Amino acid sequence: MKTTIVNCHALMGENATPAPEPVDIEIDGRVISEIRPHGAREPAGTVIDGRDLLVAAGLINGHHHSHEGFYKGRKDNLPLELWMNYVRPLKPIELTPRDIYLRTMIGAIEAVRSGTTTICDDTNQSPRIRPDHVEQVFQAYEDIGIRANVGITLFDRPFFRAVPFVDEEFPKELLAELDGTRMYSGAELLDFVKGLARERHPSTNRVAYMAAPSAPQRCTEAFLLDVRRMADEFDLPLMIHVQETRMQVVTGQLFYGSTMIEYLDRIGFMKPKTAFIHGIWLNPREIEILARTGVSIQHNPPSNLKVGSGLAPVRALLKAGVNVSMGTDGCGSIEGTDMQNALYLTALLQKLRGDHTEWVGAEEAFYAATMGGARALGREKELGAVEAGRIADVVGYRLDRIPFAPLNNALNQLVYSASRAEVDLVMVDGEVIEQDGKLTRIDEAAIIEEIREAHRRIQPQLAASEADVERISPHYERIYRRCQCMDIAADTYPARFSH
Repeated sequence: MKTTIVNCHALMGENATPAPEPVDIEIDGRVISEIRPHGAREPAGTVIDGRDLLVAAGLINGHHHSHEGFYKGRKDNLPLELWMNYVRPLKPIELTPRDIYLRTMIGAIEAVRSGTTTICDDTNQSPRIRPDHVEQVFQAYEDIGIRANVGITLFDRPFFRAVPFVDEEFPKELLAELDGTRMYSGAELLDFVKGLARERHPSTNRVAYMAAPSAPQRCTEAFLLDVRRMADEFDLPLMIHVQETRMQVVTGQLFYGSTMIEYLDRIGFMKPKTAFIHGIWLNPREIEILARTGVSIQHNPPSNLKVGSGLAPVRALLKAGVNVSMGTDGCGSIEGTDMQNALYLTALLQKLRGDHTEWVGAEEAFYAATMGGARALGREKELGAVEAGRIADVVGYRLDRIPFAPLNNALNQLVYSASRAEVDLVMVDGEVIEQDGKLTRIDEAAIIEEIREAHRRIQPQLAASEADVERISPHYERIYRRCQCMDIAADTYPARFSH
């Protein structure tokens, strides 16, 4: 089956270079077969009129948490360590498989509508894994048509014990209660996800499994190495949260006698096709380690702003040769999966660092959101660019809208001016999943109404769960403030304005 987008403007190749004249893009099955000057020959197959479209590579959202979907808008003005407990209930919230499907759709719909063709979802299933719930996460992405890499959050250390000073700051009775919560063993978790790796490998599935150990401080060393071996055995991409906050740097010093990156390098965890999510609080030696080992940094500026984690040293990373990809994070820490926001913020915020000759601009931001994401997944030859021979994951933006009028520089205007309102065409695997601004594979209005109905039913449970979390909040607050007073390496790149 062939499709041809005719008479379109296009951002071509890995560097998204504007085509000098309108082109016709021919797609054969799931692959771009030819890009030629408009009118060079008769278009083949289904014809899409691209006269008013700017066609570009689809954005790759390298980090999202679908399990936070129902928490959208519930909290503000809390740093990460004080916020994150609210979206990881102390006791399970009772959800049906359909609730999980709808919860996943909250992020999936906005992702597609903001020009995203690939999303990486680190979905938390603790304290118990229900296979019927996991299946509904995969099914939602199958139904909407997006490319998705789904990781089941893996950790074998109780979540509340992933910070220092717990035994000193928590009451003994509360500690005994929390420690009494049954967790899956590392062996049980690995047995389950190895089944997903066999059934849903990224090489043969549009909606596939990826390895997702939560963070070093939430995993024993043995478990981290077991997950690393599994990812190597199955040739899987891997994502893990590393050094998002200053407190995590302090935690590394206290837990491992070094920063977490130095620890992960020491145990042989760091390899290509591995993304360190956030990577904000870094020093030059750690950046050298990242460059040497081929690990990507996964940059999430909307979330990092919302929870006050800070500004990653993107220019220093790029200068050292570290691959930088991009994402949004979950709907709890930031209110959506709009990759246009991440693109915009990346290009703007990095101008707060250094001399203007080293600012990060539109070209590098767009590269991170496309080719950077593809490279982080080990798919830099298949995804991330409008180029013959690559998979047809492309987006068409309306040029007859005010962000592109007048049109001086298509890439600059896409990054700094366009929004998801200009996204008019989305293709994944050569299939149109949004056209004329409408999702083609699902009834969006019906699903949104169902999401609203489910939330009305679930909301009392959310409120009760948040009230339960208040029992541990004062103890976390003391730990957080205690860590803020501890020194870290003096040459750590400043990630926040000083108080």
